[in-house]
Amino acid sequence: MNVSITEARAKLSELVRRANAGEEIVITRRGKAVARLLPPPAKEDLLPRIGALKGRIGIADDFNNLGAEWAEYLR
Repeated sequence: MNVSITEARAKLSELVRRANAGEEIVITRRGKAVARLLPPPAKEDLLPRIGALKGRIGIADDFNNLGAEWAEYLR
């Protein structure tokens, strides 16, 4: 929907309500677009960060056992 700046001043509350409902409002000055009112971004369902990979990651039993090639570094 295109709206002149003058009309946008007079109907700002209505335009914000419409943008919140998902409509994109283009505000024009002398017929040229100068601004847009956009709907808020959709919420993304993010995985909980703590414990999100529980059961998907494993640590080898020999994780702390270094090979003989590391012996000189461990002195």
